[in-house]
Amino acid sequence: MTHLGGSSKLLRAMNDAAALSHVLERGTLTRGDLRELTGLSKPTISEALRRLTEAKLVTVVGYVSAGPGPNAEVYAVNPDAAYSVALSVRDRTASSPPGASPGASPGSDLPTVTAAVTDLAGTVRGRLELAVDFTRTDPVSAVVDAVQDVCKEARIAPDPVAQVQIAVAGSYDVRTDVLHHVEVPGWGRPGLVDDLRRRLGVPVGVDNDVNLAAVAERAHGAGHDAESFALLWLGEAGLGLAIDLGGTLLRGARGGAGEIGYMPMMLPGVTGGRGFTGRVDFQDLVGGGAVLDLAAEYGLQESTAAGTMAAAVARASERDDAARSFVTTLAGRIAIGLSAVVAVLDPPLVVIGGEVGQAGGPVLSTAVATALAEAAPLETAIATSTLHDDAALLGAQEAGRSAVRDTILATLRRPA
Repeated sequence: MTHLGGSSKLLRAMNDAAALSHVLERGTLTRGDLRELTGLSKPTISEALRRLTEAKLVTVVGYVSAGPGPNAEVYAVNPDAAYSVALSVRDRTASSPPGASPGASPGSDLPTVTAAVTDLAGTVRGRLELAVDFTRTDPVSAVVDAVQDVCKEARIAPDPVAQVQIAVAGSYDVRTDVLHHVEVPGWGRPGLVDDLRRRLGVPVGVDNDVNLAAVAERAHGAGHDAESFALLWLGEAGLGLAIDLGGTLLRGARGGAGEIGYMPMMLPGVTGGRGFTGRVDFQDLVGGGAVLDLAAEYGLQESTAAGTMAAAVARASERDDAARSFVTTLAGRIAIGLSAVVAVLDPPLVVIGGEVGQAGGPVLSTAVATALAEAAPLETAIATSTLHDDAALLGAQEAGRSAVRDTILATLRRPA
């Protein structure tokens, strides 16, 4: 009898988790909808919904006509059951995306921390951006303050926050729990992530910003319907590559997969900008500084690489020969690096993102596609990112909310 009781508890736990999983995925469902989706009986689903309602995980949000008899209740996840906080650490506010919240002084050279708190239903309840001098402020204190401040902005208590997800330009080694190749002061010290977990008292996830940008592309952007894709990040400060294989990110043994800026090249016939010949890194070819140097050769001079790219695209559309030549030359350089990616991974789609990539838009992506067709042995579609916010922050929001949902479902599957 004890064994049967345990089995009964396990079945109830599994039924509750199955019902909640469908509500989380579909948004709103009736009992009838859940019976069809789960194959469970009417009494079993009714009991599961009763338990989920008592646990304040789901709530009745409306009614629909169900023919003769009372209207059917419509259930949805309780948005206030749990929250996640996403943070995007960027090396300077000059590259802050459109739509960023006030709080950081425009044009400041200080790094920024952008924070957003999301409820269990996926609604952003608050967002803010702060400039932080990490030479004077410890990252742990900065993150704790940002979490507390964004919760105040959202008018919620920090207690229901169940996950903090951080996007930072660097390689996170899950084995050592340490960030590498990160230029923001203080973020590469051993023990940092563990200190964050202790101070915040909740699980803390850390990932490369371009990886999380790819999560956002998969959820909301150009990679939504792709079987797999590679995201090439052409940023003001650096380059990055994220590799989505059927919805799973390839991170590498030490979290370093996609550090394409370090990819060495032997290009004896390539010159320009900094006058390099022979061995160069991909960063030397298409990084922000290289874009500015190359543009200067064509008479294009703006204060930022993204601004230069946008100006070149505008002039190219007006049949400006110098601007067209600049775009063609830059696209050729991009294609050199991408040809190696395509030869090794054979992705069906490459998405070009980052401040410089998005400033280039369809004009740059078309030029890259043309150059890549000549340089690469395999055919690959090229698209421009459709995300016009901080893509890393959006990806951190997705990852944080997913982690919270997984934790809740895992807890439900364990019988009391």
